[in-house]
Amino acid sequence: MSSLFHDAGVDAPVARLVSGRVRGRRRADGTVAFLGIPYAQPPVGPRRFGAPEPVTGWDGVRDALEYGATPQRGDHGATLIPEPSIPGDDTLSVNVFAATAPGSAARPVLVYIHGGGFVQGSPASPWYDGAAFARAGIVVVTVSYRLGFDGFGLIPGAPTNRGVRDWLAALEWVRANIAAFGGDPDDVTIAGQSAGGGAVLTLLGMPAAQHLFRRGLAMSSALTVVAPARAAALTTRLADRLGVAPTRAGFAAVDELAVLHAQQQMATERTGGVLSWVRARLADGLSWGPVVDGDLVPRPTLDAIAGGVGADKQLVLGTTDDEFTMITDGLADRLRAVPAALALALLGVRHGARWRYIRANGEQRRRGTAAFLGRYATDRLFRETVPRVADARGGSATWAYRFTWPSPTRRWALHCLDVPFWWDRLDAPGVAAVAGEDPPRSLADDMHGAAVSFVRDHDPGWPAWGERPGATRIFGGPVTPDPLDADGYASVRALIA
Repeated sequence: MSSLFHDAGVDAPVARLVSGRVRGRRRADGTVAFLGIPYAQPPVGPRRFGAPEPVTGWDGVRDALEYGATPQRGDHGATLIPEPSIPGDDTLSVNVFAATAPGSAARPVLVYIHGGGFVQGSPASPWYDGAAFARAGIVVVTVSYRLGFDGFGLIPGAPTNRGVRDWLAALEWVRANIAAFGGDPDDVTIAGQSAGGGAVLTLLGMPAAQHLFRRGLAMSSALTVVAPARAAALTTRLADRLGVAPTRAGFAAVDELAVLHAQQQMATERTGGVLSWVRARLADGLSWGPVVDGDLVPRPTLDAIAGGVGADKQLVLGTTDDEFTMITDGLADRLRAVPAALALALLGVRHGARWRYIRANGEQRRRGTAAFLGRYATDRLFRETVPRVADARGGSATWAYRFTWPSPTRRWALHCLDVPFWWDRLDAPGVAAVAGEDPPRSLADDMHGAAVSFVRDHDPGWPAWGERPGATRIFGGPVTPDPLDADGYASVRALIA
């Protein structure tokens, strides 16, 4: 069978883009990888804090053999997902994974936006290698974008939501260039986990993004939008810490690493133990993320979705059962004699809501107050997003899932544990630390298969929420003939009653 790509050598497939030709790498599994392809000019010098600018074309063939520089800087230590930082200025790039052999028609495309709380994360993670999807006939694109204050800070004199504009620029690049890799620019699914899942929901509710994709897969998403007043206050605090005027010119005069260091200091200012951390996150949300600017993000995401934006898009969304319970594990001894109701009171939960939630979560309560608080934080930050969004979309094509398999090394069905199962990357570096030495192959087959079915065939394989409200696919539960829960998020409804 002939190759999709022009070969400049046995292991050097070449694709012709709008900006020029790129040389990738052919792999033994029948896929190719093109890494570090710029979709915008380096956001440095006069382009720092600016909107992404189109790439300048090049002559000859440009190597796309290694991951590009990342907006994430420095060593962040041990993280649940290995996400390396790569130095350099050319930080706005994409990585493409595809099958070598041509198909009979253009292939569906999966564009992935990484997580990391909008302040860290890297598209160079070995967990995000798209070979398994490529072998299933899907072209995969992973995207970098500006993080933290550089990407999302509200700066007088600078475009708002620069990280969001990076997502849009990357999707426009896909639309213009993905055919060179066998992809169909009119059949794009966007996907992401954690902050990346939040990015999917943000794009779903953005009028300016509607022409760029047809469906979304939002994993462990939070409804993250920052109010303008809070964004402005954070800008002022950061400028005060740096000793500069809170303007584009003021911040541009400060080295990127100094701004990053000041952000990290601000993030630890309110730390007073785990309970204080949980209380602050529940009250304020993330510091940096998409800002409601009245322009690109004209209103909060849930309001936009309820208003019908993105109603024609298909959506799969869900969470793990205990995204953040690992964080409250350290409180187990201190909270052993503390009643669950008192713990909720310390977090500011009102009397009626406390008892509704306790009654709905009796099983978790019996595991101890620390575990109960972890579930509460998980529900408030992540799980309540699922019924809120699914209900807001009404009859639109929406499918819900839950990931319930507990980590053999970390005890819970925790944040990020599901990612290597979606990607079918159980042998990737770092997976054993959270999934053990022998993670269940059948679970990866089910989850990756559902993702492939959704992207390729437009149906993940279980009833949609609009057809059976509350219907939720359970991944990782006891083996039963029917892994469907009639109302998988019933225990969360006490929060949104």
